[in-house]
Amino acid sequence: MSLARVSRVLAPGGATSSSSSSSSPAPPPGPPPHHPATVDTFQQVFDTWLADQDRHLQELVSAAERCSDQPELLRGLLGRVMGQYEQYYRAKSLSAQQDVLAMLSPPWRSTLEDAFLWIGGWRPSMAFHVIYSKSGLQLETHLLQLQGIPANDNDDLADLSGEQLRLIDHLQLRTIREERHITEEMARVQESAADASMVELSHLATQMIMRRTTPCLRVNQRVDATLVAKENQMEELLHAADDLRLRTLRAIVHDILTPIQAVHFLIAVAELHLRLHDWGKRRDAVATSHPSI
Repeated sequence: MSLARVSRVLAPGGATSSSSSSSSPAPPPGPPPHHPATVDTFQQVFDTWLADQDRHLQELVSAAERCSDQPELLRGLLGRVMGQYEQYYRAKSLSAQQDVLAMLSPPWRSTLEDAFLWIGGWRPSMAFHVIYSKSGLQLETHLLQLQGIPANDNDDLADLSGEQLRLIDHLQLRTIREERHITEEMARVQESAADASMVELSHLATQMIMRRTTPCLRVNQRVDATLVAKENQMEELLHAADDLRLRTLRAIVHDILTPIQAVHFLIAVAELHLRLHDWGKRRDAVATSHPSI
């Protein structure tokens, strides 16, 4: 299933919409739990995204080896790869509207990936570490070659100009400021788990449990309204985080790097994402088959 098709399925009114048009009266809707349809459908999105990223990685590597002196051809490939990123984030945005908690704690990722998550995905500032790591590795290669030591020469990010470095530094500072602001806003939402309304409601619910009484509709409605408000705040921050991720990629690929440099950058990004996912799944499989005592 393509990402575009999955996006249509996730869209309001699509295949995952609930059939709540019954004529019988119903209680006021509360905060939806994890929607199995949403989670399962976005699992397809993620699996499709991994397959597409692996395919694009092969195309990028081939282009870097054979078409490094054909910038127009490279721009076409870069446009297709970035278009796939944009489709992925559109589908993710639609899923977040239905189940933001699943997007923040995605069950389709490994525990290793979970440990590195920032608001449902990768930190935008990591993109700059990829650039600096790749350029540093390439510089080491050049130094080895100057010493007459054989080394692979990929001609990737070691030749960044002074102007490019200035633009990268400016973008990095701006990205870190936005990243920090989103982090602080998410911290405020998380801290609100202990605000006055939550403490009061948890006390009321505990009293009812101890008295073996069923929570009244009014209490349930208050709980639902309180949790929905917090989930809405989380959804806004997830959208802001994904927007920053995509804007950072676009600026690096389209505004700063040359086509061949952008190809090498996206190769490194895809390699890191795919291999981290593979390593995490492998470690999870080992942990499942050999649980600690």
